[in-house]
Amino acid sequence: MAETYVGAIDQGTTGTRFMVFDHAGEVVANAYEKHEQIYPKPGWVEHDPTEIWENTQQVVTDALAAEDLDPTQLEAIGITNQRETTIVWDAESGRPVHNALVWQDRRTTDRVEELQAEDKVEWIRGKTGLEADAYFSATKTEWILDNAEPLKLQASRGENVRDRAEAGELLMGTIDTWLIYNLTGNHITDVSNASRTMLYNIRDLEWDDELLEEFGVPRSMLPEVRPSSDEAYYGTTDADGFLGAEVPVAGALGDQQAALFGQTCFDTGDAKNTYGTGSFYLMNTGTEAVESDHGLLTTIGFQLSGEPVQYALEGSIFITGAAIEWLEDVDLINNAAQTAELARSVDSTDGVYMVPAFTGLGAPHWDGAPAAPSSA
Repeated sequence: MAETYVGAIDQGTTGTRFMVFDHAGEVVANAYEKHEQIYPKPGWVEHDPTEIWENTQQVVTDALAAEDLDPTQLEAIGITNQRETTIVWDAESGRPVHNALVWQDRRTTDRVEELQAEDKVEWIRGKTGLEADAYFSATKTEWILDNAEPLKLQASRGENVRDRAEAGELLMGTIDTWLIYNLTGNHITDVSNASRTMLYNIRDLEWDDELLEEFGVPRSMLPEVRPSSDEAYYGTTDADGFLGAEVPVAGALGDQQAALFGQTCFDTGDAKNTYGTGSFYLMNTGTEAVESDHGLLTTIGFQLSGEPVQYALEGSIFITGAAIEWLEDVDLINNAAQTAELARSVDSTDGVYMVPAFTGLGAPHWDGAPAAPSSA
């Protein structure tokens, strides 16, 4: 009998990776593809959802082929993903109506300032555990519904995007939902990703009707919310699809929550810090949604199948590793290792510091960078 494995799709901000693990947790196959970063205007960041899906198929098939593994040897696939990045797509054709708005995108900063002026910040935090910020999916979805061009839908009736959404013809989701939909045909997200939308009540564990009304998001667009690991599965891949096999998709976690879980922070008080495009500190607070007095987010950490939700506190820094990439882009360094050499080459900064607030400041300040004016 052939050995069996578990596959993991890691869809990140700059690329997509697929890893295959054996039952001892050892990596037996690995493949990676970068995708394009699209910057239509200063402060705007987009990804092509179709490119991400094509790259996902590519890395899965490449990793399996590299080690001569058959897709039927996969007992399950799990997904971890860049959080908050938002896609709206046509329910019938599966085509996106607009590029994905990436978590770094600041085009909705003016909308957030409206919420602040209307004293709705505490109201939003009380329901979602989040700051009112362009970081999250709510204002991104609202922007797409109000600004995506009807022609991109190729709709014969020429209806605008919001009308089609209210007619139940469009779906929205974060990247995990987009991949689950394309893998299984089902419209599903997990609790950790739902908690990053600014549309989900993390205490009632359901989409919040008042928030949906505030941001003009029809409930019909929203995915079903499931535990992060689900014994009932999110669905299976299509035997006639790119894998040629029915493989269960068994779970999903937003990338920072996946790091919390992967670092075995299962108990109250356990914490981890991840350094990547940004840096994110998460601490498990158990079954209690703890409120912060110091600008931290209250978020859902994870939920195992049949068990209660585990909450977390989070400190978010939007730009860390991306600042190193910027130094390379402007030819100040040739590679990341040079930053350490340069730092050691001086005795003092004389009080001069660089704050890489390229997409605003996260915790504890939540000071959004000014967005470019919309042409819509």
